[in-house]
Amino acid sequence: MSPDWVTPAIEYSTPDWLNPPIAPERINSNHPWITRTVLVEIENLTKTYGNFTALRGCDLEIEPGIAFGLLGPNGAGKTTLLRLLLGFLFPTAGRVRVAGFDCHSQTVEVHRKLSYLPGDAQLFGSMRGRKVLRFFSQLRPDCDLKKAMKLAERLELDHSRRVAFMSTGMRQKLALCVCLSTRADLTILDEPTANLDPTVRGEVIRIIDELKSEGRTIIFSSHVLSEIEDVCDRVVIMRKGEVVRDLEMRELKSRHTISAHCPGRRLELDGQLRESVQISFRDEQCRMHASGDLMPVLEWLSRQPVSGVRIEGVGLRTIYDECHGEDNRPVEPAGQHDSPSPPANPEHPVEVV
Repeated sequence: MSPDWVTPAIEYSTPDWLNPPIAPERINSNHPWITRTVLVEIENLTKTYGNFTALRGCDLEIEPGIAFGLLGPNGAGKTTLLRLLLGFLFPTAGRVRVAGFDCHSQTVEVHRKLSYLPGDAQLFGSMRGRKVLRFFSQLRPDCDLKKAMKLAERLELDHSRRVAFMSTGMRQKLALCVCLSTRADLTILDEPTANLDPTVRGEVIRIIDELKSEGRTIIFSSHVLSEIEDVCDRVVIMRKGEVVRDLEMRELKSRHTISAHCPGRRLELDGQLRESVQISFRDEQCRMHASGDLMPVLEWLSRQPVSGVRIEGVGLRTIYDECHGEDNRPVEPAGQHDSPSPPANPEHPVEVV
């Protein structure tokens, strides 16, 4: 029996207001072993500056273990969205949370969950590259110095130079080594391959793929369509502060456009194909938009009196142009050129069947 002066143990319960709200659990399709909650939750997020609305009513959920692409021209709201997510800006309306923590009122907890590469990373000019890597590894317990040095070797970075004497591309490599060597749940990359040569660009894409295979979540903002297509599992296209398209890349890659020469007659689709194929005619050309398995379409097409059949995958460029038009096309890296689509002829309108 305990003496009277021994105070009995008291059980304390955490008040409800200290417990961050938990989002519904979702199993990740790319990594089934990940059963954590939705990592990033954005609800009706709005940011205005006087009469100007930079972001309007944004609703998104980002699950863990995927690469999530942000695509849009300058002024579309991408940077505003990222700054709100990082807690750098106060939202006019709505809220955004990372791992259940509010990005405005619980900024410290949010920053522990992520690493961030800004579009214009500023580093200490008087430090040598290796000292910068060592500094950040000591600043954050989850920043791995050995991994940073290995990344520097893969990116062909001379880390013996002082930052002030590095080229723009070398400073970008150094910032990438810091950001990608941090073992954070969420990695945000704003134009990560800017100022890099094509060889290093490819290596950065491979490193991001490796992080994704480890179950890390990547938010990838870029103007380069080919990089978004290569890296991302899901892509959001923004326009004038709003999300106008939310695409699963797996679904997009199953869509194709088929064109053929069919003189003298119109083609009639079979009953089952009418649900998955759209066909249009212009002069003696037919054009079909198909999704899913192509075999039934090709079998049907082989029985038709057509020639010059051409099959093309529907890429992000097509969807992007639908949202923004020809004047706001994103750039492509040097050495990559896509032939533009022929303009529509107003004298020959398209007839859709």
